[in-house]
Amino acid sequence: MKRMLVVDDSTAIRKAIRRILESLGYEVDEAENGKQALTYCIEWGHVDGILLDIDMPVMDGMTFLKLLRDNPQFASVPVVMCSTHNAMSKIEEALSLGANEYIMKPFDAEIIGSKLEQLGLA
Repeated sequence: MKRMLVVDDSTAIRKAIRRILESLGYEVDEAENGKQALTYCIEWGHVDGILLDIDMPVMDGMTFLKLLRDNPQFASVPVVMCSTHNAMSKIEEALSLGANEYIMKPFDAEIIGSKLEQLGLA
């Protein structure tokens, strides 16, 4: 079973994504900010994919993504940004930092499943 990490400061969003991912057959862990997510990745040493918000306290998603990509162990882990930001500059920034896909909130199981399938995580 593939392990996914959901990183979002909103408990409600994390729970909604967890339900979607579990219904698609994934094992799911959660982090409420980038710092917690980075600690999770380093301590557990393995995650198959990450769904990541941009705006979070403590450490935002862009900073987390840069640090993740700088670590050879996690440089190729698929990351799907999930955000309310719809400005092309924000999307381009996320992709330039190494995000593999970008999903606009709100989203549903079909959208998430489709993106994960495109990334070879289905």
